[in-house]
Amino acid sequence: MTDKKETAFHWKILIVDDIHPIFLEQLNRLGATCTYLPDIDLDGALAILSDYDVLVIRSKFKVDAEVLKVGKKLQCIARAGAGMDNIDEQLATDKKIQLLNAPEGNCDAVAEHALGMLLSLMNNLPKGDKEIRTGLWKRESNRGIELGGKTVALIGYGNNGQATARKLSGFGVRIIAYDKYKTGFSDGYVQEVSMEQVVKEADVLSLHIPLTRETRNLVNREYLFHFRKPIFFLNTSRGEIVDVDAVLENISQGKILGAAFDVLPIEKFPALQKTSWYEKLIASDNVLLSPHVAGWSVESYYKIAAVLANKLIHFISTKG
Repeated sequence: MTDKKETAFHWKILIVDDIHPIFLEQLNRLGATCTYLPDIDLDGALAILSDYDVLVIRSKFKVDAEVLKVGKKLQCIARAGAGMDNIDEQLATDKKIQLLNAPEGNCDAVAEHALGMLLSLMNNLPKGDKEIRTGLWKRESNRGIELGGKTVALIGYGNNGQATARKLSGFGVRIIAYDKYKTGFSDGYVQEVSMEQVVKEADVLSLHIPLTRETRNLVNREYLFHFRKPIFFLNTSRGEIVDVDAVLENISQGKILGAAFDVLPIEKFPALQKTSWYEKLIASDNVLLSPHVAGWSVESYYKIAAVLANKLIHFISTKG
């Protein structure tokens, strides 16, 4: 029987993003050759990529036709995260390149972050904190709304949706979920429903779907128009799924009571400041923002790397 270390020895792995040391420890133990260059840019990666069998990336750059053309030896692309929207999945699949990700590694972090943002909005915590710091003591205008007894609607019931349902289960809420690509998934935490039921019954709407051609700009004016009750809105998935202007309009109309964004269609400065909606977004007391960190906890940093390493080791061992 061939030793796993011997079969993996010829595999060369290029890591172009920051990743927990456990990833390198596990792959090095297997005997693979890991080149860890977390500070490398796209041009630097393209200059050496042709010599590697595996590319490990987080969000540094898009793995598009140019990258895949250079990576002629690539047998696998491993993303240290959940979403795969920065990879041309169809082209990679056409080239018979295995795609791996680690949504199991950060689902608890995303769920806890989403819940924290929701509770902060419902209890006016950012607003109250800001007011006290400026010498204001307003009790009545900061009266909170209790989560218990509300209906929380999850769009998407994969790893993140399921983790969010588990975290919510102790709050005395009714949890419903719609997933276009799954059926028969009702369990002890969630009731599977149609989108018609979501727009009719939701008090809270939380997105747990990937960015695809179908989901890009999904939450727009038309989508939000159909909700029967004022809602709290959470997006910890991908920014491009949501039309921010549409959310702001619904806030001004009282149809959205509060909105939490961990992700935005445009992220990082100075590009964010140049958008048509940034100033309106930060001026709203009904909006809570975080810098795309919902899935990036201290614990998930380790778990993502460990999960991805195990998947890559399994792939390598099956290839021989």
